[in-house]
Amino acid sequence: MRLAAAALASASLLALVPGDPPTLPERMADTGGGSQLITAQASREGSTSGTLTWWDRRDGHWVKAGSAAARFGAKGLAEGGSRKQGSNTTPTGLYDLPFAFGIKAAPAGTAVPYRRVREESWWCQDNDSRSYNRWTEPRPADCRASESEHLIAYKTQYAYALVVGFNYERPVRGRGAGIFLHVDGAGATAGCVSVSEKAMRRVLGWVDPARGPRMAIGTVSGGTAITRY
Repeated sequence: MRLAAAALASASLLALVPGDPPTLPERMADTGGGSQLITAQASREGSTSGTLTWWDRRDGHWVKAGSAAARFGAKGLAEGGSRKQGSNTTPTGLYDLPFAFGIKAAPAGTAVPYRRVREESWWCQDNDSRSYNRWTEPRPADCRASESEHLIAYKTQYAYALVVGFNYERPVRGRGAGIFLHVDGAGATAGCVSVSEKAMRRVLGWVDPARGPRMAIGTVSGGTAITRY
């Protein structure tokens, strides 16, 4: 009887021991429905640095596949739905990843559509252009060079890049254009998220379009908390 009682007590105690805490994706309101997710999280809205983590969904749980130090906009982060172009803020929210591009050849294993940057490659950010927030080759007449990025001019940052679908599907003029996950430059970004070149190569070799990858950007808490998305 004593052994049986002891065994029962031990089982009861084990039942009270909590399991592993839920991972960040498991605390989010929405992860996009796929089985791959990238999270870019900063401590607060004014932060210019944080952590990028990429996750796989396996057997009903999200498992960390890798992580790296990340940089954000020079003015921190801002809610994507109300962000203003030229604010030097990184838009928070949950986004798809339309395609990748780079000045260098795609890393081995890259499955996401990848465009090589050429001399005539531009990203139009001109609010008056019909090509607003689009890759163009060559730059159209209605897209001013002063309001666009000549991609090949950013040899370090755009060695590798992944387009973040912020304001992409149905662009709203004035909200912002050309938001990417790209290689670190000298400091904070103009609104993108950046990581080391080594991390970008790992991410590009990991992303699989067939698995519905998404990217969530946000803060630890508050109105732009990543768990809201």
